Amino acid sequence: MFDALDTSLEVLRRLVPVEARIRQRSASLGRQLADASESIALNLGEGRLRRDGDRRRHYEMAAGSASEVTVALRIAIAKRYVTEAEVAPVEEALDRVRAMLYRLLH
Repeated sequence: MFDALDTSLEVLRRLVPVEARIRQRSASLGRQLADASESIALNLGEGRLRRDGDRRRHYEMAAGSASEVTVALRIAIAKRYVTEAEVAPVEEALDRVRAMLYRLLH
């Protein structure tokens, strides 16, 4: 059991309806959001089985992807593709992932 990975999968589950709404308005932003959110989980999954610097590199990439998801959601809100209320459940889980990544990196 790896809490950071499990929480990143929760982000993906919560993101499904939000991503669908975003894709209706902007296919490119929706695709980038999907890629970045999947990258969080994939890098956490790979990093946990790596050693030393390679592990850290994967966690850093996951943190970068988490930041990218945050910005993509802010863009979607700014362009009124989705509302803050729709994004709130995703942000809640994403905040937990970012906190766990911080602890893994510091």
